Amino acid sequence: MKSELDVDLRSDTVTRPSAEMREAAATAEVGDDVYRGDPTVLELERRVAETLEMEAALYVPSGTMGNQIAVQVHTDPGDEVLLEGESHIYRWELGGAAALSGAQTRPIDAGERGVPTPEQVEAGLVDRDLHRAGTGLFALENTHNYRGGKAIPKTRIDDAAAVAHDHEVPVHVDGARLFNAAVALDTLAAELVESVDSVMVCLSKGLGAPVGSMLVGPETFIEEARRVRKLFGGGMRQAGLIAAPGLCALENVDRLADDHANAARLARGLDDLDGIEAADPETNIVVVDVSETGYTAAGFLEACTEAGVGGVEFDDYTVRFTTHLDVDREDIETAIDRIATIVG
Repeated sequence: MKSELDVDLRSDTVTRPSAEMREAAATAEVGDDVYRGDPTVLELERRVAETLEMEAALYVPSGTMGNQIAVQVHTDPGDEVLLEGESHIYRWELGGAAALSGAQTRPIDAGERGVPTPEQVEAGLVDRDLHRAGTGLFALENTHNYRGGKAIPKTRIDDAAAVAHDHEVPVHVDGARLFNAAVALDTLAAELVESVDSVMVCLSKGLGAPVGSMLVGPETFIEEARRVRKLFGGGMRQAGLIAAPGLCALENVDRLADDHANAARLARGLDDLDGIEAADPETNIVVVDVSETGYTAAGFLEACTEAGVGGVEFDDYTVRFTTHLDVDREDIETAIDRIATIVG
């Protein structure tokens, strides 16, 4: 079953749970997760920690909550969080670092790749002294959403993280689409986060689960994260009902390559249209410049919606389309044809 849009490319969060996921939810063995008594949640946490080769994992309702729990656990009130200026934590999480943890944010313009160079990290770090709170956390993002789903190689992460660690500053990765990066780079997700202290991964984006993300790191970090999850209202009871589809979602990693191929076809098709410029995607996100079409992003998306194609506005003249497991090649061709009528 699709949404009211014929081709919904607003996000990879719009997928509907498969029949297998619905069956898993209906038959899941459950318990009270706040008391750590839900066997399905415990199995999901074990599987994800094992996959990322870290000590422990925590199931949380959303990626934003996972990131914000990490900010609170890693920092003290007043600390600075050093991060990229277009990162999700900085741009799209309602100032949660300040509102929830009393942390300041220090953004870096890292350019189109979205990862600060070691020199930029060194320049951005602040030592704690009589007058300054200091840097409490360095945060990265992989893939980088706003930069068009850029898949960040391990070396870039390792080099940036090494500088932070030289200053005894922990490193967190917003890995909402980490598995997309791993597939695009033909490596293991665990390899990409080998040098960091914590990572958040989403099950409800490319992997297709109906809800949920995972916060992963050392055992001591996760124990404190469990307390902060409760503080933020994220303690869940018989959560196995939603964790069971998450276990199914872990089987969807390899098929992310299909989404990447569909995104590449969409970008080529749109770039061939008059007035549209679409960058070659690295993963499942296609960023489109519509400034030469005569439309603003808002006007272009209104026309797309009327034509049955969904997307989201990034900036005044920039639109994002995201492929996912509910979209096949035929849908991509349909989207290209419908958008061609708009700019034709």
